[in-house]
Amino acid sequence: MITLHHCVSARSFRPLWLLEELALPYTLKMWPFPPRVQSRDYLALNPLGTVPLLEVEGVRLTESAACCQFLAARFSPGVLEVAAHDPAYGAYLNWLHMSDATLTFPQTLVLRYSHFEPPERQQPQVVEDYSRWFGARLRAAEAALQEADTLCAGRFTAADVAVGYALMLAELIGLSSAFGPNVAAYWQRLQARPAYQRALQAQRDAALAQGVSPQPATA
Repeated sequence: MITLHHCVSARSFRPLWLLEELALPYTLKMWPFPPRVQSRDYLALNPLGTVPLLEVEGVRLTESAACCQFLAARFSPGVLEVAAHDPAYGAYLNWLHMSDATLTFPQTLVLRYSHFEPPERQQPQVVEDYSRWFGARLRAAEAALQEADTLCAGRFTAADVAVGYALMLAELIGLSSAFGPNVAAYWQRLQARPAYQRALQAQRDAALAQGVSPQPATA
């Protein structure tokens, strides 16, 4: 049994998308964003009050990139995962963890200080500085995609899902102007994937069925 606790368009979209790529059966439990404020009962499941919470056969994970790494290794070795003996393994791990620690991190500061904080606590300078930070860090992907359709291993992997979510979030919060031509074309290819489209539909359907707003958590 696989259960994913998710908020619309939050970082938990990473494992949701990967579950659709893997065509695995799962239960999607929707929460209003942020669940630690809107649904205090959620703290009994995850004391951090964050999403994702991925439950797989007694294993519980709360980091979105780790969820992707776990699912790919457990259910798609050598396909959506890159094996440790593969020369591309280092690049694969680097992209997986860069996706959140380097790319999503500045986005969360932009989002917090331009949207979630009340007007008197908003920080335009923080928003400007970390918007630039995000654009600068995205240059690595622009370079990697100069002569390749995917980030590593010559094929689509869980790393593309993890980085792809950072591009999705960038578009939602108005940072897509930082995309170079290679990243912009890459993002278009990712959005055309059937599993990505299914993940979007799955979260909308589940949100409506469970009485949660289908609007992105960033809206």
